[in-house]
Amino acid sequence: MPQRLVYDDLEIGEIAIELDPKEPDEVIAWAIDTFGDALAVVTAFQAEGMAVLDMAAKLCPEVRVLTVDTLRLPPATYRFIEQVRERYPEARFEVLQPDPAQVQAMESRHGRDLFYESVPLRLTCCHVRKVAPLVKALQSLDCWVTGLRRDQWASRAAVRKVELDHDHDGVVKLNPLADWAKEEVWGYLEANHVPVHPLYAHGYTSIGCDPCTRPVREGEDDRAGRWWWESNAPKECGMHCPIETGGFEHEAHAILGAGH
Repeated sequence: MPQRLVYDDLEIGEIAIELDPKEPDEVIAWAIDTFGDALAVVTAFQAEGMAVLDMAAKLCPEVRVLTVDTLRLPPATYRFIEQVRERYPEARFEVLQPDPAQVQAMESRHGRDLFYESVPLRLTCCHVRKVAPLVKALQSLDCWVTGLRRDQWASRAAVRKVELDHDHDGVVKLNPLADWAKEEVWGYLEANHVPVHPLYAHGYTSIGCDPCTRPVREGEDDRAGRWWWESNAPKECGMHCPIETGGFEHEAHAILGAGH
């Protein structure tokens, strides 16, 4: 495996200051030039992820694209993934899936729909199905590109366009849309005729696993449709925002039980 391109906090801080006023495509261009094949766009094919993917594919048609199939996605998402593949035929898509043994252990211990029982169990399900496969994939990358925006949720308000992801061994995390508003994202998609997930037309504003996502009601926050049955819980799976401890792996291990 090639040696990782390593930065320290000071170096990344200086780069972040330099790139913060830049447009998203300029930020992505810097990252592609810097990291080459050790860079990947990580997306669930929501609006922001599609904007980032489109920008990256215009700069590098054969860009690597990672997505996590939790095995519980809406049928519409699986169909949309095939549509996206057809739109970007040169891009190298890699579909990540959870470890079957971990899924079986979790479901044997807590049932298939454990996420309805408690917040810790929901986070465990997120970790096993979504976070763990990504963490494994990130070990082969120097940089991962996301569609995070600062105004999406309070836990994302401080994201920078370039930062070190200390929760994943210091890989560089690129958030080129950090300072964009939702209207700018949708304006880009429309102007560039980028495909959009069909569930948006049915009232969805944030799309995850099928049993954990619903359309939002009038006046609700964009992420209100995610894990809507929970109270006073983070609207995060642990992929982008470490849950409480800075990493959910320890809690997941405790909930699943030693040996799993």
